Amino acid sequence: MNHLLHGVRQFHSQIFQREREFFAKLAGGQNPSALVISCSDSRVDPNLITQSGPGELFVMRNAGNMVPPYGAGAGGEAATIEYAVSVLGVRDIIVCGHSQCGAMKALLHPESLEKLPTVRQWLQHAEATRRIVTENYAHVDDSEYLLEITVREHILVQIENLQTHPSVAAALQRGQLTLHGWEYGLEDGAINAYCTEREGFAPLQEEAKPVTRKNRSVSGKHRKQ
Repeated sequence: MNHLLHGVRQFHSQIFQREREFFAKLAGGQNPSALVISCSDSRVDPNLITQSGPGELFVMRNAGNMVPPYGAGAGGEAATIEYAVSVLGVRDIIVCGHSQCGAMKALLHPESLEKLPTVRQWLQHAEATRRIVTENYAHVDDSEYLLEITVREHILVQIENLQTHPSVAAALQRGQLTLHGWEYGLEDGAINAYCTEREGFAPLQEEAKPVTRKNRSVSGKHRKQ
């Protein structure tokens, strides 16, 4: 805790004072360009990964970068998404999963949740991911590869779930919103993005066609790993 307190003091006495005018402007309102939905994992920092500063990203974090379908959950996810799209007017939503995700490991090994009833209940929102993996990838016996597949399939399921939210569906129809699926590698810091043209994940390219309602391949058989 001491190092956190030291950091707070350092921020206020050095960074905040030096950038007082910038923070005063932020206090007047926010105008983020994107909503990033990422995992709560302490090793994943959306601002650090994208080299974004305060006010540039609207961030929603939870265990497993989960997007419950509209009306399926009583948490704050739906409200966060609606506010980002309808009030803040974000132009992009990025679902960012990551390698070695503990939530996805638990999804593959439900016996590990015996003493974690709340986590087990939360992961019910990932039932579609679990079914896709268990029914379509039963032939995969490499545990690390299966985890990678699960992380990526889960990202795509969350993009599908996003489109059940009325604010997202309406903005997509107007052509005012784009959805993106990213996988962050803890081991090398690289980002792989879902590319419709390749029907799979590939190193992030600025020119790569993003996922949208019109070009998203929904069928699991088209999700090449």
